Amino acid sequence: MRKPIIAGNWKMNKTAAEAEALIAELKPLVAKSKPEVVICVPYTDLWVAKNAIAGSKIKLGAENVAWADSGAFTGEISAAMLKEIGVEYVIIGHSERRTYFGETDETVNMRLKQALKNGLKPIVCVGETLTERRLRTRLGNRHGQHRDCGRRKQNDRLYQKSY
Repeated sequence: MRKPIIAGNWKMNKTAAEAEALIAELKPLVAKSKPEVVICVPYTDLWVAKNAIAGSKIKLGAENVAWADSGAFTGEISAAMLKEIGVEYVIIGHSERRTYFGETDETVNMRLKQALKNGLKPIVCVGETLTERRLRTRLGNRHGQHRDCGRRKQNDRLYQKSY
């Protein structure tokens, strides 16, 4: 049976101080939550969030992971760096990454492999733009993303229905 999770993607919001305050408000609200609660915060908030969630049911997630172990990839963050902080989950393939930064199913697959290799729990995003939705069926695009991002080669635990 799949374990339900509720994950919040903070995107490019909240300074470290704002993150700490929001987590303090969130902790009592999710103290008795049955689904696992995950906050995926901006990189600059990861250390603060790690400390702020200590002793709570909240799990820590990152908003992306590099496809490489290390190297000259300005602005990227490796799986090892995330693990060292205490990150458990990572969002991969968000539509904004695809739209604004040219992520493809191939690069999503590379990031997915890095996450799995390093023991991170991936949250693989699938979906389509409004234009794509109008041009083809929703399900057709998502099935293509599953195939191209590695779902057929990975365990079903990577897939959460979102439609």
